[in-house]
Amino acid sequence: MPRRTPLVIGHRGAPGYRPEHTRSSYDLALEFGVDAVEPDVVFTKDHVAVVRHENEIGSTTDVADHPEFADRRVTKTIDGRDLTGWFTEDFTWDELATLRCRERLPKLRPRSASFDGAQPILRLRELLDLVRRVGLEQGREIGVVLEIKHATYFSGLGYDVAGLLAAELAAASWDAGQLPLWVESFEQTVLTQLRDRGIRGSYIYLLEAAGKPFDLVATRGLDAPTYGAQLAPKGLERLATEVDGISLDKKIVLGDRSGKVGPASVVAAAKALDLRVFTWTARPENAFLAGPFRRGRDKAAHGDWQGEWRMLADAGVDGVFVDHPDLGVEFFRSLAR
Repeated sequence: MPRRTPLVIGHRGAPGYRPEHTRSSYDLALEFGVDAVEPDVVFTKDHVAVVRHENEIGSTTDVADHPEFADRRVTKTIDGRDLTGWFTEDFTWDELATLRCRERLPKLRPRSASFDGAQPILRLRELLDLVRRVGLEQGREIGVVLEIKHATYFSGLGYDVAGLLAAELAAASWDAGQLPLWVESFEQTVLTQLRDRGIRGSYIYLLEAAGKPFDLVATRGLDAPTYGAQLAPKGLERLATEVDGISLDKKIVLGDRSGKVGPASVVAAAKALDLRVFTWTARPENAFLAGPFRRGRDKAAHGDWQGEWRMLADAGVDGVFVDHPDLGVEFFRSLAR
């Protein structure tokens, strides 16, 4: 029987309340009853898979306060963009383990920032084990939506990204469909590589509202298709033969790029091709809401998030990433009552 409401996915745990990707962030999301949690995965110098939003960690850890790592601050080109900071691939796991996490958006989320400096970085294996254990304790299956970050970049440094993740998932018994697993990336190449390694799960292609996927830019240059082109009818038809679903910036779902809000036809078109459709990220703060749903000028204040989220649900999406899992679980599950 098909679900009547979308999956509620704890985006990096519960970052509306705790620094993203920390143990307490995931603990809270699981306590609130999410269907799945979403870790972003990057790698250390010694090829350990760690859970971080980006490989640049200057804004999400206290690395700048460690004088022993001052000379690691460098400028790199990541997916075509110059970025200055500290990068996971320049640290061993033992070195990263000495750092503590910080809130990425302290002005918007001071409550979360009050937990700065208290928690270490998580390895992917720790999170996989946590989700399995909590699922057993709660008597239900809880999934993981594993996002692979900067796969082409890491491959260019000599990392076997698919191989490393396949080994990690197998070691944690997440490789053969034992528990719900979705694997997602903005780069389709690595999804194909991981599937070819025999990892059972659903493969979800992430698409932004603008720009081009870096794996295709790296191989095709100016001829690389845009994300938008891949959402056109012929692009969707191709994707339906190669992936299990797509995950869309909510701007695409809401159709608000022109300032007019209304569910976009792309969701229905994708679902007609048997593609699952996820969307990201449902957040209640004015700073993240589409214009018609903002209330007042305080960016940190909550606007009419229920109105926006209802529109996402009405569009027929199969999964929604949320930063406030308590609000997400209550709202989206109430739609079935």
